[in-house]
Amino acid sequence: MFLNSSDSYITFVVEIVTIFDSMENNMNAYIEDTRKFWDTRFAKEDYMYGRAPNVFYKSVIDSLSVGKVLIAGAGEGRDGVYAATKGWDTYCVDMSEAGREKTIALAAEMGVEVNYMVADISSANYPAASFDVIVSVFFHLPERVRLQFYENMQQWLKPGGVFILQAFTPAQLSNTSGGPKDIDMLVTADQLFRELPDMNIIQLEEKVVVLDEGTHHCGKANVVDLIAKKK
Repeated sequence: MFLNSSDSYITFVVEIVTIFDSMENNMNAYIEDTRKFWDTRFAKEDYMYGRAPNVFYKSVIDSLSVGKVLIAGAGEGRDGVYAATKGWDTYCVDMSEAGREKTIALAAEMGVEVNYMVADISSANYPAASFDVIVSVFFHLPERVRLQFYENMQQWLKPGGVFILQAFTPAQLSNTSGGPKDIDMLVTADQLFRELPDMNIIQLEEKVVVLDEGTHHCGKANVVDLIAKKK
């Protein structure tokens, strides 16, 4: 029996739907596994990445006029709470409820408040042109999710808004100072340049640093620093 054109089209559609269903199921499994991982890590009493802000992020945000900031992948809140202590209207997003609880505790200790949304970055939603600054510090994502985040980030930034990023590069795989072991979640300066074609790049540099951020970011590290502005 031969399939007519109508049968062929139906078969094609079924195959496409099956592929998309599989992709969605895989993404849902990734989100749930990642949520459990971070909730388990952040459930410990100590602040796994310290209570002080990331050094690169601090150096940049200290140079900017105070406004409204979004910390993506906010974790236990060290960067968000720091911004709040400097007068920033601070929003955080992370999928970990345990991270939120530690952030709220740290903010209370410092006498400030932050807005913290518990959500994976794929489902997070903010109005267009909401933020003066968006921050991504060691917020490592699979390429598909990362590219969607970059697209959303540019929508959420105000015109002239600043994107601050520090991330591990693939060279970090040879170090023991932290970071994911999946190369798909690590980025180079060249990748960032290609993935952010509509941003005005102010600084983009790969370098070697010595991290001293709690027990999980400690020692020699290969990182990439980015400062970019929305055109």
